[in-house]
Amino acid sequence: MTNTEHTLPTAHTLVNPDGLHDPTPFGYSHTATVPAGTELVLVAGQYGSSPDGSVVSADFTDQVDRTFRNIGTALAAHGLDLGHVVQLRTYVVNHDVGKLGPIAGAIQANWGDNPPTQTLIGVASLATPDVLFEVEALAARP
Repeated sequence: MTNTEHTLPTAHTLVNPDGLHDPTPFGYSHTATVPAGTELVLVAGQYGSSPDGSVVSADFTDQVDRTFRNIGTALAAHGLDLGHVVQLRTYVVNHDVGKLGPIAGAIQANWGDNPPTQTLIGVASLATPDVLFEVEALAARP
């Protein structure tokens, strides 16, 4: 599989090998390659914050949606967009299966059928008690 079309060309290729389940309904891809010499942009953990740093809502889905918008804002500062994301590391406070729906929905809305690789980690807490969701991203500049 290759990336969904985005506003800018991407440097990476996503592959979901035969013999492994189709992970795309769950919001991730199994593997990604990045060509040698590609510039990487690392985005620190983003959460559902407003520009002043306060959490936008106590609602988990609202935090998920805002988190991905914040990642997009961080990437735009480097002339990139979400289509350049190769890998996500996702942290969910008190993770349960019910939280997969909002996460998968946000991944689908932002990446369609070609989501980046992703690891989801359930945690007891994050930086402050009101932060329920946080994501680190690795992007590749073509």
